[in-house]
Amino acid sequence: MSEISYNYLDLLNPQQRAAVEYKDGPSLVIAGAGSGKTRVLTYKIVNLLDNGFEPYRIMVLTFTNKAAREMKERISALVGQKISSRLWMGTFHSIFLRLLRGNAELIGFKPGFTIYDTTDSRSLIKMIVKELLLDDKIYKPAIVASAISNAKNAMVTPEQYLGTKEYYDADKRAKRPMIGQIYKIYRDRCHRANAMDFDDILFYMNELLRDHPDVRRHYQEFFKYILVEEYQDTNFAQHLIVSQLTGDDMKLCVVGDDAQSIYSFRGANIGNIINLEKRYPGLRIFKLERNYRSTQNIVNAAGSLISKNTNQLKKEVYSENEVGAPVEVIRTYSDIEEAYMVSNLISGSKLTCHDSLDDYAILYRTNAQSRVLEEALRKRNINYRIYGGLSFYQRKEIKDVIAYFRIAINPDDDEALRRIINYPARGIGETTMKKIQACASEHASSLWGIISDITKYDAGINGGTQKKLTAFADLIRLFITDNEKSNAFELGQLIYNRTGILTALAHDRTPESISKHENLTELLSGLKDFVDSRVEEETDADISMRAFLSDVMLATDQDQNDDNEEPRVTLMTVHAAKGLEFKHIYVVGVEEDLFPSSMSMDSLAQIEEERRLLYVAITRAKETCVILFAGSRFRNGQTTLTRPSRFLSEIDPRYLKLVSSVNIDQGASEKFINPAANYKTYDTAR
Repeated sequence: MSEISYNYLDLLNPQQRAAVEYKDGPSLVIAGAGSGKTRVLTYKIVNLLDNGFEPYRIMVLTFTNKAAREMKERISALVGQKISSRLWMGTFHSIFLRLLRGNAELIGFKPGFTIYDTTDSRSLIKMIVKELLLDDKIYKPAIVASAISNAKNAMVTPEQYLGTKEYYDADKRAKRPMIGQIYKIYRDRCHRANAMDFDDILFYMNELLRDHPDVRRHYQEFFKYILVEEYQDTNFAQHLIVSQLTGDDMKLCVVGDDAQSIYSFRGANIGNIINLEKRYPGLRIFKLERNYRSTQNIVNAAGSLISKNTNQLKKEVYSENEVGAPVEVIRTYSDIEEAYMVSNLISGSKLTCHDSLDDYAILYRTNAQSRVLEEALRKRNINYRIYGGLSFYQRKEIKDVIAYFRIAINPDDDEALRRIINYPARGIGETTMKKIQACASEHASSLWGIISDITKYDAGINGGTQKKLTAFADLIRLFITDNEKSNAFELGQLIYNRTGILTALAHDRTPESISKHENLTELLSGLKDFVDSRVEEETDADISMRAFLSDVMLATDQDQNDDNEEPRVTLMTVHAAKGLEFKHIYVVGVEEDLFPSSMSMDSLAQIEEERRLLYVAITRAKETCVILFAGSRFRNGQTTLTRPSRFLSEIDPRYLKLVSSVNIDQGASEKFINPAANYKTYDTAR
């Protein structure tokens, strides 16, 4: 390893340093908000390298590509790019996808399997629902997909699902008794198409390790140290994989904060981090309690709120930054006045502080709240962005071309083939596709299996259409052959040229077509950048289309890069804000039945997660935090009177400044967050 020019350990506080230097067994680093968890993870990896651990035997699991990229950049600056590039560092899905590719045959797949994104999965589910003659208003693709996802993350197979009375009874109560059957057909269709969805990556990784002890032992011995960030966000499947990969020496370090566990709706289980000591006897626990991000008032306000949770790992988060302004709690007449109040506050703050609009964020509990906020910002001529909007790779024209890329590496990919068979138009319509689908189902084949040898099957397709299908099959064969000898950029160029996609758009000068043309040109540039950067980083780099698609299909919202955009206020849900920070935060709609949500009133656990969600919102702020609630709000088609959230009464008033747009005195202001309000309580002794 290249010699480090200074002692990086001297840059750590005592708690951080202790966590970095410990490497004799399993450890849990409880990292409070803004406490430097990324720095600790980064320096722990550097310390392992410093102590003789080989980079290619260190696995680092993250939740976003952005987090992995930033960490790798920091490590590169200390040890050099040559060493950092050899680390097994990336998201759960990207790392396990690499391992599955090398063992695909053991789990019944071909190595070139493709990944179905949410659109692909829901499209397939919609088709299955239609084939089964079910009501698509009851069996909505999103609802069915969520049920299948939950089953996979709980490691429940379709056969187990169909054989479990509890699942059937729950589905029957929801008037969807066929969920299990849809799950089975969905699994079979994916397998036939040599495709996995995101949840399958975790599901099959678990199966691979469970059912092949020799493979499990190999990886246990190969990886000498495993590090995991944001462990509070892991689901059962992820927790199980980490457990299986950890060998007898249990060289494991997980970093997380139970106070920021807010993704139970995605299957995240707070018990994974809280009960970690039971799984790993002798677990060393390190607490990072100093917050470097926020002012003392913000940290203390958030701390007083989260202290009301019963199910938590106790810690005392503190700040040595300036005291700062108190957290403002503002009451407005209505949601409309709330929106205009926020836009006025941002405008006034910007004039006073001269901060960039990028320093401001408005957080809300539900996406529907953004409409009135957008309207108020537009009227004030304040530029804004909706965080987590349509990403580049979700645009229709991009998905169309990527479907060609997918077919080139996996012609059995039914969803990709269905998307491109008549794009650009080649006279192969819906009626023909229904006949091909019926023939494929009859012969337990993929669509490509039928189309590639159409004359062999009696699919009821006339001679003219057969010629069109044969011409299409010849085109796809050309791409398949080229894929075996070309890099991602070269194959992309061939597909662009032979399909004529760009040419068709170039002849249509409408603004929409010009935008699509620009996006497709940008995608080609992305292929070039991918190949060039990989070659620059690694001597024997994988620059195939398959490697490019692995990166693209696993991208997340936080991986979007808006560096070239002009400054804008960011609008987002609190869930989307985790991991981010801004100088100035405005949390709107902090009212009963909205925050906490009316959907989260059934148990203490749900209320505690909602409390953690507000804690996350407050701790995104570095300098100022403003919380707003309205006396009335337009929801579900009507204006309803609202009450302030119970959580406001749980924040220590020493760190608050109560304000109201209504002209009342301070004493009256305090009444609108009365802790004696009639809220549902829970027996915490249960």
